[in-house]
Amino acid sequence: MELYRKTAHELSELLVQKQISARELTEDVIARIDSKEQTVGAYITLTAEHAMETARKVDELRAKGEELPPLAGIPLAVKDNICTKGVPTTCASKILEHYKPPYNATVVEKLPLLPMVGKANLDEFAMGSSTENSAYHLTHNPWDFQRVPGGSSGGPAAAVAAGEAIVALGTDTGGSIRQPAAFCGVVGLKPTYGRVSRYGAVAFASSLDQIGPLTRDVEDAALMLQAISGQDKHDSTSASIPAADYTARLKAGVRGMKIGIPKEYVTINLAPAVSLKLEEARKILEEEGAQCIEVSLPHSDYAVAAYYLIAPAEASSNLARFDGVRYGYRSPKAPDTVSMFSNTRSEGFGSEVKRRIMLGTYALSSGYYDAYYLKAQKVRRLIADDYSLALRQCDCLLTPTTPSLPFKIGEMITDPLAMYQNDLCTIPVNLAGVPALNLPVGFAEGLPVGVQLSGNHFAEETILRVAWALERRFGPTEVA
Repeated sequence: MELYRKTAHELSELLVQKQISARELTEDVIARIDSKEQTVGAYITLTAEHAMETARKVDELRAKGEELPPLAGIPLAVKDNICTKGVPTTCASKILEHYKPPYNATVVEKLPLLPMVGKANLDEFAMGSSTENSAYHLTHNPWDFQRVPGGSSGGPAAAVAAGEAIVALGTDTGGSIRQPAAFCGVVGLKPTYGRVSRYGAVAFASSLDQIGPLTRDVEDAALMLQAISGQDKHDSTSASIPAADYTARLKAGVRGMKIGIPKEYVTINLAPAVSLKLEEARKILEEEGAQCIEVSLPHSDYAVAAYYLIAPAEASSNLARFDGVRYGYRSPKAPDTVSMFSNTRSEGFGSEVKRRIMLGTYALSSGYYDAYYLKAQKVRRLIADDYSLALRQCDCLLTPTTPSLPFKIGEMITDPLAMYQNDLCTIPVNLAGVPALNLPVGFAEGLPVGVQLSGNHFAEETILRVAWALERRFGPTEVA
């Protein structure tokens, strides 16, 4: 039985009924990793022994008749910028090559009975849209090994798509869960900023970063969000708003709902296949009883420019701690303190990270702060207001997730501006702080296509419900 092909909720039922054991399931996923990892390259660190130990614990608890959470025993991949106690957390960077955190991220603490099979690859410090910026190796799209899996959570997305994990945790700063989810044909959910604790996620841009799940289908995403949500005393930005039961009304349908179609996203330069799938999704929602209306997000054109000032400015500050003093890489060429700082950072960071640190430092520097960073923050406010106004008119918004299909490895790596355009549809959501989800809606030219659903702050329940209604018609994506 190819257990790795099943969803988490299907496997959970089999585990509860004792038709399979957590050990059998974990062994099956590890065997799948052994057969696929050489071509996919989803992981930086594999933790098979750790996973089997957790699986044995789950089986023992179940044998004693203890009541376990729904996801107990489900194999998990964790993006390698989320801290795991005693297990390397490299951020795909040379500068943290041998770093082992002394603590777990809160999200990891909330999933103690999920066997963690490995730490998944990413763009270095989550800066990129293709997972080509990893200091360790490329990750390949499981549907076409010549193409990228997206980024920065390309490793977790590829792992779930290839059956090398059943569920995964990623981070999303400007689309880093949703864009690779679209490229790999999986569900990827960025919760509302503050819905999930960021404690233990290595900071890129603190006002934008959010942890979320990558899963095989919508119901799995709801289960994962249920497990990781909630206020955390370690994260002052986590919200005190209680999480809903995300599965309670998941299958209630969309009859009577209003779905907003932002006119700005219909007119951008979309690949024809993406436009066709977006229109197909709109028609299905109308057939299911929803009303689709035109809305406007008039400042969307400025989102990418604003993001690439705000996010690098915060990265410039957050990454100042990697100086060769306290942890991580230290340059052997360090005759004095200044040389140690300079050489360590020059040798330890990759080109994209250096580019963003320099951009952010410049935007924050004396004489330029008002002209760049402050102005970008004002634009961010306008974008957030656009979402607030649009979502007063409807229950959620339907847009593309990415403007194009997965591109070939090496096609954009030398053109940062072209690469940044991959986040055209996802960045505004992070600037507004609202939740959004990528839903796979089939294939074009043999490659996955996704659409994005976004909603009001803390309205994850709504977008999951709309996504489930669409998924029922499109069907969940099979394992690659």
